[in-house]
Amino acid sequence: MRDRFAGANMCVGGFFDAARECNFEAVPLLWAFAYPSGLVRRHDYEALRNEFVERLRAADSEQPLDGVLLDLHGAMVVEGIEDADGDVVAAVRQAIGPVRPIVVTYDLHGNHTPARMQLASASVGYDTYPHIDMAERGREAGGLITRAVLGEIRPVTSMVQLPMFWSAQRQVTAHPPMDDVLRQIHSVEQRPGFLAASVATGFPWADVPHLGASVFVVADGDMNLAEGAAKELADWIWQNRARWYERPPSIREGLAAGERLGRFPIVLGDYNDNTGGGAPGDSTAVLRTFVDLDLPDALLLYLVEPEVSAQAHQAGIGARIAVRLGGKSHPEQGVPIELEWTVSGLSDGSFRYDGPMYSGLTGNMGQSAWLRWHGVSVVVVSKREQPLDPAFARSLGLDCAAMKYLAVKSAAHFRSGFERIAGSIHLVDAPALHSHRFESLKYKRRRSMYPIELA
Repeated sequence: MRDRFAGANMCVGGFFDAARECNFEAVPLLWAFAYPSGLVRRHDYEALRNEFVERLRAADSEQPLDGVLLDLHGAMVVEGIEDADGDVVAAVRQAIGPVRPIVVTYDLHGNHTPARMQLASASVGYDTYPHIDMAERGREAGGLITRAVLGEIRPVTSMVQLPMFWSAQRQVTAHPPMDDVLRQIHSVEQRPGFLAASVATGFPWADVPHLGASVFVVADGDMNLAEGAAKELADWIWQNRARWYERPPSIREGLAAGERLGRFPIVLGDYNDNTGGGAPGDSTAVLRTFVDLDLPDALLLYLVEPEVSAQAHQAGIGARIAVRLGGKSHPEQGVPIELEWTVSGLSDGSFRYDGPMYSGLTGNMGQSAWLRWHGVSVVVVSKREQPLDPAFARSLGLDCAAMKYLAVKSAAHFRSGFERIAGSIHLVDAPALHSHRFESLKYKRRRSMYPIELA
């Protein structure tokens, strides 16, 4: 874990930074990651949770620990356990007892419960989307736990849930209207007696009763102070709820908007097929539009197609291969595109992120290929991972900045690496299984939500 995360822009990297800055010894135990998909299997989750707790107990018996830092997401759902993140915190609390502090970092997209907030001493949520502040939040959590261990502070947390869907295009924290939310959050943090304040926009593809947005505030020993500020923030967000929801344009509307601006590359965010949100990554709607329009200098990142990638590697660079591309995971992902493509580049999938998101980390897309038809290019990969920056495309010989049209299967994280080269950016509503039209999703467990049932 030290080798993997030291200096990396991840919460665990921030924990190690805080250990150095605050002069405490960090005892790394276990870290695991998966992109969103179906429910986590109960057996797999319990194996990981139990191993973590066993390592925690072993470390504590060898040399008593002062507290525990946890790097969680906030929207994990396990077979039979709706609040899996809360279950992790509960297991740690049981292992170390009621006194020693637990400080947790959470993704901006958590579906939070009062139980998990009460079990932890303090919780800190990401401030940015794209998530470029993970190490910073890890350092903040490390500073809080240090002060709690030394007896300088006594953190207490209050949370308020909000029954609302929050549109992805309204969550980008560097732009309006989300920058207003962060100003409100930070203004609370500047007041005397407050230690941290966070907002969570929720993860809408989890069918759980606690689905939705929330705010949570950490005060120093004064629960009334924390509760008042949490209610104040929640009331302000709810009163402005119409600002946080917007329908995106169609693919052709997004292209037309970019053409009117006349700045290139025009970047389309295919956020319905965002593998970072749980999508299969093989929808064909955007690629089919590029092909139908026979666009010049057009590129799609990435299409999850391990079979086609294997065919490309077998054929070799320069070969022409006739394949059925995309649309294989589910009928709603569209009809496969049957064309003859030129193999223009091959990769084993390994690369290093440019940053700022995941800066310092390596990634692996699995066996991958760059395919080209006329002026249209697509990168096919074997692993589900959203494009965060141009690094992997560059490893195949592609210059994203030289493209006229660029589509990425991502909702917002792509901005961390692509915004600096984009002429304009447009999220588009391309048909796919993973939909942001929340009224079309077949929920069974969630409560009534704005704007579907609540005005």
